[in-house]
Amino acid sequence: MIKFLIFLALFVVLLTATVLKGRGYIGDFIQLFAVQTTLLNSTNNDLSPEMKTFYDKNLLYAAQAQLVHHQFGQKRPIPKNGGKTIEFRKFTPLAKALTPLTEGVTPAGNQLDVTAITATVAQYGDFIALSDVLELTAIDNVLLETTRLLGDQAGLTMDTVVRNVLAAGTNVMYAPKLSAGPGSTETAVTSRANLNATAILTVDLVQQVVAKLRAVNAPRINGSYVAIIHPYAEYDIMRDPEWIDPHKYKDTTNLYEGEIGMISGVRFVESTEAKIWRGTGCPSNLSVFGTLFFGENAYGVTDVEGGGLQTIVKQKGSAGTADPLDQRSSVGWKAIETAEILMQPYMIRVEHCSSRWSATVEAN
Repeated sequence: MIKFLIFLALFVVLLTATVLKGRGYIGDFIQLFAVQTTLLNSTNNDLSPEMKTFYDKNLLYAAQAQLVHHQFGQKRPIPKNGGKTIEFRKFTPLAKALTPLTEGVTPAGNQLDVTAITATVAQYGDFIALSDVLELTAIDNVLLETTRLLGDQAGLTMDTVVRNVLAAGTNVMYAPKLSAGPGSTETAVTSRANLNATAILTVDLVQQVVAKLRAVNAPRINGSYVAIIHPYAEYDIMRDPEWIDPHKYKDTTNLYEGEIGMISGVRFVESTEAKIWRGTGCPSNLSVFGTLFFGENAYGVTDVEGGGLQTIVKQKGSAGTADPLDQRSSVGWKAIETAEILMQPYMIRVEHCSSRWSATVEAN
């Protein structure tokens, strides 16, 4: 039966070809069996730009997922031929006009004051070279996996560059030490080195931060302040009954990347790249966490796209005589990045320990 069906299929194919040939359509018939390829130098059959776009999108997607510290900064793209210095500008608020006007007399008026804050950018990047033998023999899609790994690296690199600038801010609060047992008392802490395992992030401490931000009229971001917190640091605060999970929000449609919940009007965003210190300047054998609280326009960053995050894919043979046997291809990335704190009062870094994790976690 199977042999008969195969014979019948071949007969139909041959009959169709004969009929189409008689009508001048044999070229169309053969074209039905043509296979689209990604040849690099074939006329009217070059899909290599599509392959480049595919890997470019994958790297950018992987990078964007890591940029937690970027998403709340004031964006300043770098124009072409615009130099290496990024300028962020802020207007000084006007003082209250408490002097009564004199009837019929025009007052002297006021003046604007703009402060320019500058930061010098730097370029970062990395690449991986792949051999032709590796691409031909590897079980996995090596180029695709390499692109994803580099994308993660690019995102973490740029996010860390921004994070380190923010973690060096001068507006700092230290969690107080808490005594054990019922009716615990607080002991104020004035330096990182004086923290201990009881100096943890609490709801009361979050409320103090909110009060300070409100006192300087720090503008909210979409109605709330934001905090970037490490997963180990969130352990203590999430156990509080006042914690609100995102699925309990009134509006669940506009969540931030990495958002995990809210308390006291602060929306918490989780990141494993939230700053951790250990060693010099820290309490003995304990790590210290830095949780950043801020309002709108507290800091600025270079826009990732405007800053030029670029995927570079080099095909085998593109190096000319440097690769005479077409043995190597490569994929890499480069980007220009910087950040700057614009309003110190609008950003508060709370340094504290974790009751469970400070004894073991490493610095980042």
